Amino acid sequence: MKLLGKLAWITGASSGIGQASARLLAEEGADLVISARRDDRLQQLADEIRTLGRTVTVATVDVSDRQRMQRVGELITSLGGVDILINNAGTMPISPIINGRVDEWEQMIDTNIKGVLYAINAVYPGMAERKQGHIVNISSVAARLTYPSAGVYAGTKHAVRAISDTLRKEAIRYGVRVTDIQPGAVDTELPDSIVHEKIRAAVKENMYGEGMPNLQPEDIANAILYALTQPDHVDVSELLIRPLVQEN
Repeated sequence: MKLLGKLAWITGASSGIGQASARLLAEEGADLVISARRDDRLQQLADEIRTLGRTVTVATVDVSDRQRMQRVGELITSLGGVDILINNAGTMPISPIINGRVDEWEQMIDTNIKGVLYAINAVYPGMAERKQGHIVNISSVAARLTYPSAGVYAGTKHAVRAISDTLRKEAIRYGVRVTDIQPGAVDTELPDSIVHEKIRAAVKENMYGEGMPNLQPEDIANAILYALTQPDHVDVSELLIRPLVQEN
């Protein structure tokens, strides 16, 4: 058990990468705080994790809610502080900018950027005080590239990459490590957040269609575990992970 005695907070834990990461970290001995908006799924996951002999705390919260995220941070402080933060919650309602879907732009900014910052703010000061901790931000291959119809989404993921690298440089003095994980196409519910019908259909056909050998959430969970279990003097700053067949 490589993470025995560690406490990890995972956002967006109700499905996909967050759920797979929660299972893997629990198998490796970590106790968990799991958060997302869907309480029923969190409760099911918590029951599963408890069968592994791990303790788990459920925090039903939208990461874009600043006050409630701070209260999760206070809860974590009462538990003795967190060793690992996995900033996984995200949304992708992409569309051409000409469509002017401002509400969807704000949703991506609030979740993908502000949510990441709110989680960091909730636990990073405690990590710095204890001189140890590891923050893992899940960005995207879109943190390096741009795509038609995905300008705002890519902008949020570029922001996460910039925040991650800046935080890494600042956190060195406190002994806190920072890793930015950049997945390509992963079989998750993320494409379902696309409201624009034609774009959603095109994405599902071109990137998630039948027979596409995409990554599985467990592949990203394994990458996260790799970063978390390196010796203390090693910082895995970035990991870009694509399916073999994905060119961009």
